[in-house]
Amino acid sequence: MTALSGGAPGWAQESPGKKSEPSAATLAAGQQVFGTICASCHGLDGKGGERGPDIASRADVARLGDEELLKILRNGIADKGMPAFAGLGTAKLNGVLAYLRSLQGKGSVTTVSGDAAKGKELFFGKAECASCHMVNGRGGFLGPELSHYGQSHKAADIRAAIVNPKASVEGRYRGAEVSTKDGKTLAGALRNEDNFSLQLQTADGDFHFFSKTELSAIRYREESLMPGDYGKKLDGAEIDALVAYLQQSALGKAKR
Repeated sequence: MTALSGGAPGWAQESPGKKSEPSAATLAAGQQVFGTICASCHGLDGKGGERGPDIASRADVARLGDEELLKILRNGIADKGMPAFAGLGTAKLNGVLAYLRSLQGKGSVTTVSGDAAKGKELFFGKAECASCHMVNGRGGFLGPELSHYGQSHKAADIRAAIVNPKASVEGRYRGAEVSTKDGKTLAGALRNEDNFSLQLQTADGDFHFFSKTELSAIRYREESLMPGDYGKKLDGAEIDALVAYLQQSALGKAKR
């Protein structure tokens, strides 16, 4: 089957082995197929549904090469319940891949002119991002791991997540504070909860398991654990620097 890098329909070739951006027609066709076939499992935004995982923002999926993704689309993953779609044909499969890449932020990612070195300094210093987030093995545990975040998110989306974290709270990073009947109080990220038990991860990375019968109070934090004042705490150039650092880290360009 013809790969994207080898002259697939809808992709304008600039030179041998190098492809340009997919055409608008290719993206539109891919969006239609994705919405009709893929969205029922993976969601219209690709971020997962009841029957399929997140394929838009998961770093392990975003890192897969075009050929690897095409192979999955063609052959499916039988033990995961994903059917094979080879019958769609080359053009439609390439359209789906192009649209998936757009959902992942690839092909339309615009880098900012911020100073990535300054962004790294801010991340581990003044902005205190590393108290909750980890990049390339350094940092905290309460927030999402960000080593590949910039690979699957556009610059504008990264900036928005920094300035307005309330709009992008993820369920597994919801905050909570619990008090035990013997007088102890712990606060952190709520990792798991059912009718009988609760799991909390504190800032030091430790997990704490509680039976609800041993708790005297549970206070849920509805807003994001991330501070909401970065728009005031940091100026525009500093936010651009953070965005540049996260993008370059994802591309493997930022110095560790």
